[in-house]
Amino acid sequence: MTLHFIGIDPDTDTGQCPAVFMDDDSGDMLFQGDLITDAATLAKVATHSPIAKHEAVVRLPARMRTIIKEAIDASHGAVV
Repeated sequence: MTLHFIGIDPDTDTGQCPAVFMDDDSGDMLFQGDLITDAATLAKVATHSPIAKHEAVVRLPARMRTIIKEAIDASHGAVV
């Protein structure tokens, strides 16, 4: 796996913050963000997509939209 750093929350000041990465081999995107543990939020997510035991839901701030779009645009040559 070749992991490519796409971007970090532009408003961060701590080094422990949301970030977006891409696996250059597969085109998969990896999201680092706040782990959602709120039961009500997880229940709402699960109504649309059940959360498997090996999965987690993370939150990225809306201000990272351009970074996420950059990851999507960069995956144009990836296996789909």
